Amino acid sequence: MEKVNGLTNATTENQEAIETVRELIKDIKTAMLTTISEDGLVSRPMKTQDVEFDGDLWFLTKKDSGKFHELLQKRQVNVAYAGKSFVSIRGEAELVDSTEKLKQFWNPMYEELLETSYDDPNLVLIKVKAETAEYWDSGNKFKMAKFLFRRLMGKNTEGTDINKIVELN
Repeated sequence: MEKVNGLTNATTENQEAIETVRELIKDIKTAMLTTISEDGLVSRPMKTQDVEFDGDLWFLTKKDSGKFHELLQKRQVNVAYAGKSFVSIRGEAELVDSTEKLKQFWNPMYEELLETSYDDPNLVLIKVKAETAEYWDSGNKFKMAKFLFRRLMGKNTEGTDINKIVELN
C-alpha cells in the first residue's frame, strides 16, 4: 500500500472521511439514535455530547431506559443527523459506566432536564464507534432537487453524485 507522509492511503482516506463527517454534523445538536428492540427498530432523539467527532459519538442515558436494555442485547446502531446536511452513521455501541467521563461531558442543563447529577449511578454513556457514514450534499440545491425528483419518479439516481458512503474505521 502506498504511503503519503508516513501514512497509508487507507489511513489518509479514513482521516479525510472523519473530517468530512465532523464538518457535516458539527452544528447539528440533536441526532436520532436507532437501536434494535425485541419488536424491531426504535429511534429516539438524543443530544450528541459536545466533543469533536473523531470516529466516536457520545450520548448520555439512564440505565433504566429502554435503549440501555436494547444495547445490552444488540450493539448495532444507526445515528441520523438532519439539518444543513443529512448524515447517517452506522456503528457499534458500547455502554461506558464512568463517573469521570460523565463529569467531562456534564452540562448543568442536565441537572434540570434529567433531575439528577453526573455522579448518579443510574447514568451511563453510550459510545458509538462509527463504522460507515452516508451523507447527502444539501449545499447544492439544484443537485439535491434533481436527485429527489429522480428518486420520486422511480428513476436511477446514479450519476447525480449527491450522496457518498465512506468507511470510518
